[in-house]
Amino acid sequence: MVFTPKGKHLVAGEWLDGAGTFASTPAHGPSHEYAIGTVELVNRACEAAEEAFWSYGYSSRAERAAFLRAIADEIEARAEAITEIGTQETGLPVARLQGERGRTTGQLRLFADHIEKGDYLDRRVDAALPDRQPAPRPEIRLVQRPVGPVAVFGASNFPLAFSTAGGDTAAALAAGCPVVVKGHSAHPGTGEIIAEAIEAAIRKTGVHPGVFSLIQGGNRQVGEAVVQHPLIKAVGFTGSLAGGRALFNLCAARPEPIPFFGELGSVNPMFLLPEALKARAETIGQGWAGSMTGSAGQLCTKPGIAVVIEGADADRFTAATVEALGKVQPQTMLTDGIAKAYHDGRARLAERNTVKPLLTTDSNGRDASPNLFEATGERFLADHALGEEVFGPLGLVVRVGSLDEMEQLARGFEGQLTATIHMDAADLDAARRLRPVLERKAGRVLVNGFPTGVEVVDSMVHGGPYPASTNFGATSVGTMSIRRFLRPVAYQNFPEGLLPTEFLG
Repeated sequence: MVFTPKGKHLVAGEWLDGAGTFASTPAHGPSHEYAIGTVELVNRACEAAEEAFWSYGYSSRAERAAFLRAIADEIEARAEAITEIGTQETGLPVARLQGERGRTTGQLRLFADHIEKGDYLDRRVDAALPDRQPAPRPEIRLVQRPVGPVAVFGASNFPLAFSTAGGDTAAALAAGCPVVVKGHSAHPGTGEIIAEAIEAAIRKTGVHPGVFSLIQGGNRQVGEAVVQHPLIKAVGFTGSLAGGRALFNLCAARPEPIPFFGELGSVNPMFLLPEALKARAETIGQGWAGSMTGSAGQLCTKPGIAVVIEGADADRFTAATVEALGKVQPQTMLTDGIAKAYHDGRARLAERNTVKPLLTTDSNGRDASPNLFEATGERFLADHALGEEVFGPLGLVVRVGSLDEMEQLARGFEGQLTATIHMDAADLDAARRLRPVLERKAGRVLVNGFPTGVEVVDSMVHGGPYPASTNFGATSVGTMSIRRFLRPVAYQNFPEGLLPTEFLG
């Protein structure tokens, strides 16, 4: 199919104009005009979502599963057009967009299967004890219920899997929550064609059209208005620490504070233990280079820091990393703003007397080439800026003098999405020392791997202590992410005919 953008917002089944337009800035291909979002559109979308909740929030699991599968089918029906505009807007390779589309439809279907099983409801029943002394006990039942309309913010670096119909939207719809999406202005056309797919699924399955709305960007007030709207009951966000923290503060300052589930980024440190480094220094260095530069380093799970013990094996590791990075060609970054932030971050490190450059490259415009720096553990701990994320293909090697210093360094990290241990069998005792530290720092701890590539499965945790995310008890990937948009309700002494249908099957 050929996709020609309407350049409008989708609000409860209607395609609407906004207050003026903004132009997309694609990496290649034509630019298009898109309507700018407004507070009035936010109000309409939220009111429609609340109206839809009274039917959709109480629909059967089978009905919601059918809706999720219909969205996946409609996305696949637009596969080629999605890839075309997605690659134009983001500069991401075709294979990456195709893989991300598969992940998007896969997680929609995964949630359909998940809610049909019903385990997520956590149904509990404590039978009445009428003869208990000194007082009888009533019957009490518990089940998880949807919270109400949810706001979702599209992510710049995942135009499909973390945006319009991405994981936050899939989890919310599976839970029974209507969704208002604030589209990302980096890929408005991709957002629009996915919204078309959702609209088609709404018509096909007959759900209330207010169950989904897309309001394009172009105006910061739109994001502020949606998180402050009194009908919104939770927010899903993937983006920068500064932007996420600002929205988090707005959610907390509301007359009725609501949960803000923000995934805000991470440096994802790797700890290379001595025997693994001795046996596989070159292999680990080559693997790190590939993980660091995949998607131009624009992944929140990019391993940005490698901690090694000083010595000849560390020299072999850094040499192999530099050699592998030197073969990586410049890549197009997602937006001009992200490219500028990368160039600024690289320059900030290059100017510091606390670091040593191992590989420095110059990049122009929206292109980015790899850079690698090195620091001692002492200097790293003394300079907080060295532990801040640089979004793009840049890494930092931190050299320490001993396992004791490595453990001390691990204790000094802020919250992370991931932490990795590279080890051999002879490193087991050292790894045992690190594991308790790292599991307090990260939501996912890996052994002998690289954290880029997040599996969408029941056991995945994509979150971590602040500042990796704003809620350390939540995940934005995997079936457990549905819990963000549910709340437990207890029913005491309810007759069977009054109980929610979720207790009946």
